[in-house]
Amino acid sequence: MAATPRGTTPVPPDVRPRLTVLSGPSGVGKSTVVAHMRKEHPEVWLSVSATTRKPRPGEKHGVHYFFVTDDEMDKLIANGELLEWAEFAGNRYGTPRAAVQERLEAGEPVLLEIDLQGARLVRESMPEAQLVFLAPPSWEELVRRLTGRGTEPPEVIERRLEAAKIELAAEPEFDTTLVNTSVEDVARELLALMDVV
Repeated sequence: MAATPRGTTPVPPDVRPRLTVLSGPSGVGKSTVVAHMRKEHPEVWLSVSATTRKPRPGEKHGVHYFFVTDDEMDKLIANGELLEWAEFAGNRYGTPRAAVQERLEAGEPVLLEIDLQGARLVRESMPEAQLVFLAPPSWEELVRRLTGRGTEPPEVIERRLEAAKIELAAEPEFDTTLVNTSVEDVARELLALMDVV
C-alpha cells in the first residue's frame, strides 16, 4: 500500500475521483483550457510531466515540466516510474506514476494532459480512467493555431500536422469529445465531467 501523506485520511476506492485524461492534437488548446480551469479550480491536481524537450521561453522546471536529460528519462522508464511515456516530435514525455497514485488515493481530482500514445497507455494500465478528446472547431483552425505560435521551425510544424491527422482519426477511442470553440465553455464542461463544482 502506498504511503499516505501526513494529515490525510485515505479515501475509500469506491468514492475516489477517477483519473481524467485530456488529449488532442498539438495546437488544439489543451494547455490554455487547463490553465483557465485551474485558475478557477486550483483543487484540480494537474500532473507535471517529465520531458527531454528543451524549455520554451517562460517555462519553469517543476511547474510546466520536469526537464530531464535522455539518460535521466531512460532511468525513469527502466525503473517503471512512469505511468506512461511517449515520443513526440523527437522528444520524450512521461507521467510520474507515484504522484498520480498518491493524489487519487487522497481523493483529489487528477488531470493528465497528454498525447494520444500516452492516453492509450493510461487506458491499458488504468481502464477506469476517463479519456477526454479535445477537438479543434476545424482543420483550418488547427493549422492556423500551429503556424501562428512562431515557436517552431517549419519542419516541426509539418510533423505536428501529420501527427494531428492521426490523432484526429483516433477520436472514437475516447469516452467523450469536447470541441474547443470557447476556452471558458470547454473548461466548464471538463470540470463537470470530473464532478468538480
